[in-house]
Amino acid sequence: MQNRISILILFFMASCFQREVVKTPVDFYTSELFKDVQLNQIFKDSKTFVDCTPKRAIIEIMQDYETQKLKPGFELAVFVTKNFDLPDRPQSTFKTDSLVSMEEHINKLWPVLTRIADQYDADASLIPLPQQYVVPGGRFSEVYYWDSYFTMLGLKTQGKYELIQDMVENFGFLIDSLGFIPNGNRNYYLSRSQPPFFSLMVKLLEAYDVNASRTFLPMLKKEYEFWMHGAGQLQQPGDTFEHVVMMADGTIMNRYYDRNPRPRPEAYREDVEVAEASGRNPQEVYTHLRAAAESGWDFSSRWFEDGQHLKTIHTTDIIPVDLNALLYHLEKMIAKGSYLNGDKEESDRLSKLADARRRGILTFCWDENEHYFFDYDFKKGKQTPYKSLAGVYPLFFELVSPVEAEQIAKVIERDFLKPGGLVTTAQTTGQQWDAPNGWAPLQWMAYQGLQHYSIRPLAAEIRKRWIRQNIRVYTATGKMMEKYNVMDTTLVAGGGEYPNQDGFGWTNGVALAFIHEIKIDKQ
Repeated sequence: MQNRISILILFFMASCFQREVVKTPVDFYTSELFKDVQLNQIFKDSKTFVDCTPKRAIIEIMQDYETQKLKPGFELAVFVTKNFDLPDRPQSTFKTDSLVSMEEHINKLWPVLTRIADQYDADASLIPLPQQYVVPGGRFSEVYYWDSYFTMLGLKTQGKYELIQDMVENFGFLIDSLGFIPNGNRNYYLSRSQPPFFSLMVKLLEAYDVNASRTFLPMLKKEYEFWMHGAGQLQQPGDTFEHVVMMADGTIMNRYYDRNPRPRPEAYREDVEVAEASGRNPQEVYTHLRAAAESGWDFSSRWFEDGQHLKTIHTTDIIPVDLNALLYHLEKMIAKGSYLNGDKEESDRLSKLADARRRGILTFCWDENEHYFFDYDFKKGKQTPYKSLAGVYPLFFELVSPVEAEQIAKVIERDFLKPGGLVTTAQTTGQQWDAPNGWAPLQWMAYQGLQHYSIRPLAAEIRKRWIRQNIRVYTATGKMMEKYNVMDTTLVAGGGEYPNQDGFGWTNGVALAFIHEIKIDKQ
């Protein structure tokens, strides 16, 4: 299928929009107005204010605030209402209709969750994208990086290839404009990314565009440079630079990292409170919180030193098994694209880097006694003790032997399989990426990983339980949820910084992908 917008045109658009994309009201997020609104909880949800649209130039509003707040009878909430429009949160639910199946409901939701190409507004937080895209839903009214891959899985089952193409081109545009894909297309996300699924999106495109890995090769390389930035500066074990770490044997591996050591604008009050409760250096705490946000697992016992409390977070000390498995795939895709372009030398170089990373994952993250993969604390020189579904990523990317895959499957069945699907971790902490919650992307990664090794009965059981829970909640509420309680299936889900959201992009995508797989099995 020929791209409707050639990559050359995409490059041109990126160069035209680049200055606009990166022009952000940085001072606004450190201004007294911003701090006062967030710390005084003018809005129940901290994300509301950062998504508001100023009614006039933000610099004028900030200047007016400095004089207006000194006047008798000044009310901050009134000032905000006068100067900002609330974010548009389109309705993402329909009235429950017993005659409409969950699958039909999801298909009706796609237009509701789809956004057209954006218009640029210098004072708004939204980063404009040149093509249409799908948002998750609820409070998340912008595109999100790793969510989008799982959304695309569902779009693929419906033959919505043009929409998938548009979304991949948007991500390519962001890479070319910014050098990386931010967490979401908001300017307050410009200091971090999310799990690097772009290479998997490109691979998805190959089903109907055999040249996708060649077409998007420049973007794949550029994203790789973002994650590997500073690797050449590492001299000895323990050295770090942003996302890269030199391990004890000299292997270069990656961690999550955010280069802005301040509270997240979209969770400003929450981050300040965590830092204060920790009694630690606030900048260190903010860096760990932001790094966990980059992981997509915000928040989880994976990142807590004591396995229970957010105040003990130490994300940047950790080599995550899932991140490094994703970067292994990125290296393999660059090697493939380079080979197809006739650059055998570059292909061989990236293949060797991928092989080295695979050895690193097996060396530092595989526990021979537990027969499972764990994250690695490079500061302590040992694996973290908290078992999570991040350990299924090496299965998905086929990094283990059939014997090891069978061992991992036994752990999945024994420790993670619950009545409603797979639980995220064994820890109950009140955080959303812990028990009792299950998440669609992790069900899919585990399911496909098991399928790759022909461990089909367990894969089918995971699929059955997850879809059954999706249907239970849909039947009761008429909604598709962001996450589900897989341990007590009479409940929905809980925990985290914000209430459970409905919509919901990646849940819809994985549900449709599972339904498609069930239909194939029945043929």
